[in-house]
Amino acid sequence: MARPRDPQRREDLLAAVVDALADGGIGTRSLRDIAAAVGTSHRNLLHHFGSRDGLLVAVVEEVEARQRALAAAPGPAPATAAALARMWDDLSGEGLRPAERLFFECYARGAGGEAPFDRLFPGIVASWLEVGEDRGMDPDLARLSLAVVRGLLLDLAGTGDREATTRALALFAALVGPDR
Repeated sequence: MARPRDPQRREDLLAAVVDALADGGIGTRSLRDIAAAVGTSHRNLLHHFGSRDGLLVAVVEEVEARQRALAAAPGPAPATAAALARMWDDLSGEGLRPAERLFFECYARGAGGEAPFDRLFPGIVASWLEVGEDRGMDPDLARLSLAVVRGLLLDLAGTGDREATTRALALFAALVGPDR
C-alpha cells in the first residue's frame, strides 16, 4: 500500500522548484538536477509529482495561480491601460522569463493533447477569463487581452526584445481605451 502524500511537503517542494526556476530555468534540466537544486532526491519529486512532466505541469499551474492572484488584486480593471502596464511589468521581467518559456513549452504540448500537459486545458484559459469576469470585463475583451499579452510574451521569450514588446503592449492598452 502506497503512503499518502504529505500535501505540505509537496507544497514546500513546489515552492522550492518555482524558486529554482527563477534561478536559470528547469525546462532542460534532468529531474536529478532539479532535485539537487532544491535539496531533495529525484525519488521524492517522483513521489509527489509522478514524473518530470508532472512536475513541470505543477510548476506552470503554480506560477499561473500566482499571476492570477496578482491580476485579481484590488486596483484598476484589468483592461485599463494602468492595469495592463502593471501586469506587463510583472510578466515581462527577467525573473519570470524562464517561467514564461516553460509555460509556452507546456502549453504547446498540452494543446497537442500530450499527457500530462493536456490537463492544463481548458483551465489555463478559463481561469484567466474568470478573473476578467470577476473584475467586470467584457468576456470578449478579456479573451482578446489574454491573447495579446500571451502573444507578446511569446515574442519576448523568442526575441528578448522587451522594449519593442512593451511598446506594442502600450499601443494595445491605448486601443483598449483610457483608464476608467
